Amino acid sequence: MPKPHTFPTLYDDLKTVSISFLNKHGYLKPNQIQNGIITWSIEGNNTGSISILSNTQSESPYLELSYKYNDKLIDYRVQLVAIPSNLGKGIIWYFICPSTAKRCKKLYLINTYFYHRLAFKGCMYKKQTLSKRKRYSDKLIDSCFQQVELIEQLYKKNFKKEYAGKPTKKYLNLNRKIQIAEKILKHEIEQWKEK
Repeated sequence: MPKPHTFPTLYDDLKTVSISFLNKHGYLKPNQIQNGIITWSIEGNNTGSISILSNTQSESPYLELSYKYNDKLIDYRVQLVAIPSNLGKGIIWYFICPSTAKRCKKLYLINTYFYHRLAFKGCMYKKQTLSKRKRYSDKLIDSCFQQVELIEQLYKKNFKKEYAGKPTKKYLNLNRKIQIAEKILKHEIEQWKEK
């Protein structure tokens, strides 16, 4: 008898609602009620949509979600909370998860509802499913690209390497970062060869 599959649900593949999206599209402006639609797509193909209504006028602000799941109409509210920024400038919005009551900035749709990621068991991020060797090789490739980006900055048009006969701070800083990236890359390549 074959072993049952053990593929975990990946957070990376799930539909999400995030505070950053709501902020970007003006749903969290003070003292307003705004409604709209969030749609998801993969390679231009629509994979789903939900109606949302944000209310920041209320004493207890909320986001109302309305959508169909398996031909069943789902309609519920997620409380919002605004916390003063630790920088003293403005406020930071959070969801209060209806399941866990945890503060969060992103809600995930698994099964029927949008909840905080800790409300679900057996879910993982894609990176967690990769082998150690694959994660390490990805890190190595990222280091290569980082070094290339630094070198590109160094040779950009109108980049000043010197001012009044002395190297500029930006040039010295970039050089230092390139040298560090080079050392890390050499070290990681040696470790990767050993594995």
